[in-house]
Amino acid sequence: MTTTTNPHKHRTGFARVRAAAGYSIEGLRAAYRGESAFRQEVWLMVIATPLAFWLGQGWVQTALLLGSVLLVLIVELLNSAVEAAIDRISFEKHDLSKHAKDLGSAAVMLALVLSGGIWAAAAYTRFFA
Repeated sequence: MTTTTNPHKHRTGFARVRAAAGYSIEGLRAAYRGESAFRQEVWLMVIATPLAFWLGQGWVQTALLLGSVLLVLIVELLNSAVEAAIDRISFEKHDLSKHAKDLGSAAVMLALVLSGGIWAAAAYTRFFA
């Protein structure tokens, strides 16, 4: 059995951090190009960012508003990673593949519900409390 070593694993210090940042940026680009849901959520973040500074009453509320939308993006990336891994294995229909994809989708939905609740609470306190 031959083992190939990854030359990138031997980086240390700043070179490792720079390489990791490059991989992360490439992942964000790939998600934006290939995942329509991620693209929509990025544009939601673009719109939500200035709105959060206007709606939030103080830095804690603003951070919660922005953090909740960022959480949706994070969960969407993880869901897309699960789907890509499942599709890499096989495109055949399988109960476990469906289960994994459904769980990822449910995680995105819960992140959206959480974000919506935070935004609704902030709007309530701004306009009605």
